[in-house]
Amino acid sequence: MRAKLTVLVPCRNEEEMLPAALESVRWADEIYVVDSFSTDRSVEIARAAGARVEEHEYVNSATQKNWAIPRATHEWVMVLDCDERVTPELAAEIQRVLERPAHDGYRVRRRSFFLGREIRHCGWERDAVLRLFRRDRGRYLDREVHADVEVEGGNVGWLEGKLLHFTVRSLGQYFEKFGRYTTWAAGDLEKRGARAGFLSLFLRPAARFLKMYLLRLGFLDGLHGLVLCTLAAMSVFTKYAKLWERERARARKKPLA
Repeated sequence: MRAKLTVLVPCRNEEEMLPAALESVRWADEIYVVDSFSTDRSVEIARAAGARVEEHEYVNSATQKNWAIPRATHEWVMVLDCDERVTPELAAEIQRVLERPAHDGYRVRRRSFFLGREIRHCGWERDAVLRLFRRDRGRYLDREVHADVEVEGGNVGWLEGKLLHFTVRSLGQYFEKFGRYTTWAAGDLEKRGARAGFLSLFLRPAARFLKMYLLRLGFLDGLHGLVLCTLAAMSVFTKYAKLWERERARARKKPLA
């Protein structure tokens, strides 16, 4: 008998992307949408699709998901973002795995799309996330940005199927999030005791571009690859520039000796 599964979908103002995400997991035993007080039709869409919906104030991605995970009804949880889709092949594999789980968590690779095109290089072809896990064993790490699940005991396997990830759909959408994400990333760096100097502000962005564009063969993705690698380098520069700004602000507050 297959173990039952809750699919957890964090959401805020995703009326455009949410329907297809929910459709891709309608086979799950429970769809649990945690909404951050959307002002569009997201909640209405989720309820119409048969999802259980709760609203909770958003602090960051990890905090939101960690609040929701213990509230899932079933033993197994899969986290699905609104810009992701579970393929039929992955859905069938998950259902087979849950008949006799060999691990407490499973990683899945993603096929990611940037401005309407699948990115096959730049390092994105290696993208993998831990998204399927036992409810009582998995929690997100305390990070503002790009937090991953940590499974108690570390008993983690791999799924063969892939998630579809429709990440940057327009540059307007990208830059709308850019400010928030680089601010959160600067906060993570500050918590870890990182410092911003010449190496961080000049060499790190340059190294990110060269690694993605040349070493990871981003040039084979054409102009999409060039734009993506440039934006990635700019993101690195901006988060360290914001860290530098924080350091200057702290220095100005220090009392004179």
